[in-house]
Amino acid sequence: MSKVLIPLAQGFEDLEAVTIIDLLRRAGINVTTAGLVTGPITGSRGTVIIPDVTLATILESELVPEYDMIVLPGGQPGATNLENDARVINLLKKMAKTNKYLGAICAAPAVLAQAGLLSKRKATAYPGTLTAENYPDIIVMDDSVVIDDKIITSRGPGTAMDFSLQLIELLTDKQARDKVEAALMRSETGVIK
Repeated sequence: MSKVLIPLAQGFEDLEAVTIIDLLRRAGINVTTAGLVTGPITGSRGTVIIPDVTLATILESELVPEYDMIVLPGGQPGATNLENDARVINLLKKMAKTNKYLGAICAAPAVLAQAGLLSKRKATAYPGTLTAENYPDIIVMDDSVVIDDKIITSRGPGTAMDFSLQLIELLTDKQARDKVEAALMRSETGVIK
């Protein structure tokens, strides 16, 4: 069974974090939420999540190599809080060196950029997050989800479901993704008036 670590910082984007956690768990993926601080973490819209553990506990236990992927929810000031935490930057670099998957959505791809992991790569993010001025060596795309080798990025809250389903397919297979997606009852035709 695949294992995914989701660091949660104060001000995370509620819809993104909850969607990622929920859909990955529906696929039978072992998800661990890790708070940057002890205690409940509050999202940018007021949703409160009690993480499974603290990031400090994960780092002290040396469990990092057991994870197949780390996923960063966006939101503000959540993404900035992730970006300003040296432990997160070091963890991302360590995961990249061991050829693990890295996922980031909304404003969180900037955390990957800050860690130097998007240089010469294709990525997407919330509009204005990865600008040519600030990151001239990143190939910024407008797609909902972009995969470049082991790095998966996505645009924002509205793409959280597509992002999560893509993560499921990468960590398991298309059949598992299709099973989770079918149960969600997503309409291909939209709203009928």
